[in-house]
Amino acid sequence: MHRLQLSAVCAIDPGLSDTEFARIEHEFGFQFADDHRAFLGAGLPVNSRPRPRQPGVIYTYAEPWPDWRAAIREPLRERLAWPSEGVLFDVENNGFWFDGWGSRPGDTASALAIAARMLAQVPRMVPIYGHRYLPAGRGTFGHPVLSMWQTDIIHYGMNIADYIDREFGRGQTAEVPWEPQATVEFWTDLI
Repeated sequence: MHRLQLSAVCAIDPGLSDTEFARIEHEFGFQFADDHRAFLGAGLPVNSRPRPRQPGVIYTYAEPWPDWRAAIREPLRERLAWPSEGVLFDVENNGFWFDGWGSRPGDTASALAIAARMLAQVPRMVPIYGHRYLPAGRGTFGHPVLSMWQTDIIHYGMNIADYIDREFGRGQTAEVPWEPQATVEFWTDLI
């Protein structure tokens, strides 16, 4: 297997095959959005060495690129659960309650049970890098990349290509206006 090294950002392994995509999507119960699938099919970013750490910065993962091919499966499940778990943390610890869920129960255990049931019905978010996510969904593309930290959710790129450029490339250029459009129910309400 040939690996392309891209300095401190990552190495690029050969892209995921159709067989690998089918196995991953079956195992984890989601389908990659078309542009996310194309990105991972062109080349699989892998964690080649630790990135330099800046003092005072909180990092979500020691290895920020999800390794869909070879990683231990439980950490991938945890990363897929991260967005919903973050919302549940805020329900329990910070008084968060989404208006679309109706009236908040008086006790925390009931609030958490309702929130967990409602979150099981929202679109699945799939990690790209660290706590940056795209919604799942075959036949969809062009979603903005969201940075998800509990209920603090912001746009981090207008789409996957824009995100990669902003996070690891040149950043925003004067010719490209910053106008991300929210595209997925529930999560867009938290932006």
